[in-house]
Amino acid sequence: MSSVGLVDAGGANLGSVRYALERRGAQVRMVRAPADLEGVARVILPGVGAAAEGMRRLHAQALVEPLRALQVPLMGICLGMQLLFERSEEGGVECLGLLPGVVRRLTPALGVRVPHMGWNRLLALRPSPLLEGIPAGASAYFVHSYAAPVTSDTVAACHHGGLFAAMVQRGPLCGAQFHPERSATAGDRLLRNFLEIEHP
Repeated sequence: MSSVGLVDAGGANLGSVRYALERRGAQVRMVRAPADLEGVARVILPGVGAAAEGMRRLHAQALVEPLRALQVPLMGICLGMQLLFERSEEGGVECLGLLPGVVRRLTPALGVRVPHMGWNRLLALRPSPLLEGIPAGASAYFVHSYAAPVTSDTVAACHHGGLFAAMVQRGPLCGAQFHPERSATAGDRLLRNFLEIEHP
């Protein structure tokens, strides 16, 4: 199994993501500086917390431009997926800009709590290698107050007061708003699919 660079963006889920990857046989390298990206076959950007703090940490580690210039598959998880977009309403911060769109706060309503926390069903919108082996209507575990819009890059959506992007893919660029490391069989299969995704 080729090596996976796991970006230390300060999220509390870092250890659990690493364990989930190692359980799948991946050789994980922690990424805290640009040099740590050299030679890895794919990169995962996890994250929990606020967009502004996540971007501040990436800037402090001089990782923003290297992540934008990656030539290997990249997957953002939870906040990490939100950081792939142009900007976030959370703190009005400019993000990595790898995918078009603005991350916006979920809208509370009767019976709709924010943050969105717990299990929810995935609605597949288009074919993707990320969905291979994940049954229709599978559930995943979410913890978030902000979400990316449904666009042509959205592979699967989820409904919580309205539709939002739950999984995205544009070529080797991927993302999951939910936590695959906490999403049982569906999450484990997503990580497997990302580790096996073909790239030039």
